[in-house]
Amino acid sequence: MDVRDEPISLLGEVAGIPSAFEVAAVLRVAPVDGGLGGIALAEEPVAAPWVKDYDLRNDPATWADRFDVAHWGLLAARDGGRWVGSAVVARTTPGLDMLRDRGDTAALWDLRVRPESRRRGVGAALFAAVAGWAARQGSRTLLVETQNVNVPACRFYRRMGCELAGIDRFAYPDLPGEVQLVWSKPLA
Repeated sequence: MDVRDEPISLLGEVAGIPSAFEVAAVLRVAPVDGGLGGIALAEEPVAAPWVKDYDLRNDPATWADRFDVAHWGLLAARDGGRWVGSAVVARTTPGLDMLRDRGDTAALWDLRVRPESRRRGVGAALFAAVAGWAARQGSRTLLVETQNVNVPACRFYRRMGCELAGIDRFAYPDLPGEVQLVWSKPLA
């Protein structure tokens, strides 16, 4: 497997790698010490697992129409020439609130791995490539947004050295029960 930069014009290829995953547990935001001492994320199994597919609400083929992708990077993981994973990283993008109009911050916009290639190091290789790409572009911080329903992603980002930087229980008013979690990783 090798990871390489691809032209941003190939964003449409990202949709060919499924983003769907099964939700078998969620991270519940729980107060610690009556809410005055902090918070904890408590993993709880769901009564009836379901499939979450980010592409149903956020089709990669529309990103270039919705955002100025001139400062975005696309990295592809290939195995024998076939895309087995991809990562999209954004910098200096007007209207992308997550970047907070900071020139020294990058956002991991999307990371996906084919289901049959998951848990084989593809995601870790892509994450390392994203961190390197962002650092070469002058970013000092990498931000990642996910949700409390994506427990495997939360575990993954923690293993990659990210720290929980923000929780917004009301970020998705049309998705009750989903909580926005923003992770942060300092870049060298």
